Amino acid sequence: MSPITNVMSVDVEDYFQVGAFEHTIARDAWGRWPCRVEANVARILALFARHDVRATFFTLGWIAQRYPAVVRAIAAAGHEIASHGYGHQRVSELTPTAFREDVASAKKLLEDLAGGAVAGYRAPSFSIGRDNLWALDVLAEAGYRYSSSIYPIAHDHYGMPEAPRFPYRPASCPGLLEMPPTTVHLAGRNLPAAGGGYFRLLPYAVSRWLIGRVNHGERRPAMFYFHPWEIDPGQPRVPGAPLRSRFRHYTHLARMEAKLDRLCADFRWGRADQVYAREIAQ
Repeated sequence: MSPITNVMSVDVEDYFQVGAFEHTIARDAWGRWPCRVEANVARILALFARHDVRATFFTLGWIAQRYPAVVRAIAAAGHEIASHGYGHQRVSELTPTAFREDVASAKKLLEDLAGGAVAGYRAPSFSIGRDNLWALDVLAEAGYRYSSSIYPIAHDHYGMPEAPRFPYRPASCPGLLEMPPTTVHLAGRNLPAAGGGYFRLLPYAVSRWLIGRVNHGERRPAMFYFHPWEIDPGQPRVPGAPLRSRFRHYTHLARMEAKLDRLCADFRWGRADQVYAREIAQ
């Protein structure tokens, strides 16, 4: 086990809210799909408890409003409650006014339920990048202390490969700490090493090696993330979704929980607000 404590994070959203299905499932139809987030979060909390892991849960306001017991259970188990916005809309598709309303409403709702301040935010689909850095100012004005929204990779849906790989204060918004998902720089490019679909699709040994390289080679903590729906092979299938989206979403769901169990055992994990407490306070 590495002596470095990494950041474990969970993006609390349900299977019908993911970006891969945003053109297949209308937002106003979300309420007609069976929600499975309560049972999946309970399994995640049990997994973390077995390994004495504390994590940061970036939680949708939409979920919190309908399932407040989920937020209370996460907080009661000693985990950090952070914001994933209210309605899982990409920041790149919102005006500054609409974004301000989204993040402010989610923050207030989560704070009321958790009984404490919400310091962190993660943009849906990592949708803050070079073309909408104004969003960082909005977050700072709303009272957020840190963000984990700029992924320094090249991806077909998001990414800002020229961004720093480790936590930094953006020149345009020094009042906010940005904590990027972890990458490893190889062969002139940044490779994703932070979890998500890559963790599910690739052999476990690949992710273990990438995180180990960051811990042992660069002596830095990693920032890992996954979603509750990723441990749920029994979730309803979404008809009509593009083949590429279905492949990304459904592949290896049945293997995910066992891989997470190994990951929790192989590395040390903690909450974002505790691992980076000094940097957030500066």
